[in-house]
Amino acid sequence: MVQTQDRPKSSTQENKESLTAIKTTSPMNDTRPWGSFTVLEEGKGYKIKRIEVKPGHRLSLQMHHHRSEHWIVVSGTAKVICGDKETLLCTNQSTYVPACTAHRLENSGVIPLVLIEVQNGEYLGEDDIIRFQDDYARTEKK
Repeated sequence: MVQTQDRPKSSTQENKESLTAIKTTSPMNDTRPWGSFTVLEEGKGYKIKRIEVKPGHRLSLQMHHHRSEHWIVVSGTAKVICGDKETLLCTNQSTYVPACTAHRLENSGVIPLVLIEVQNGEYLGEDDIIRFQDDYARTEKK
């Protein structure tokens, strides 16, 4: 009886497999007027994003029906409006935004604001945004 052994993979084959894995697991990027975000990971009931806000820019005053958000500042200073409270957050500080609460994120500094956002909820689609005010004319028509 002849035994067969698995052949070692060639470096070319390993590189092709690595590139395929990168393509299927690469994060989703999106550019917005205020900066950009990258989805780092997503699963049932949660989504993790890296958000970068350009100096002097801010996101819309908005709320979400189906998700809450945790924001952790990586670099820069965040001006946060959450409900009727306004807070300044520096590197390594964080805040919680409950579902159905009006909120806004602003970078009034001179360096890019980078933060990690953790979303939790039953539905995490980008269309779960109700905009009340927006510097880029993206508010819903009534």
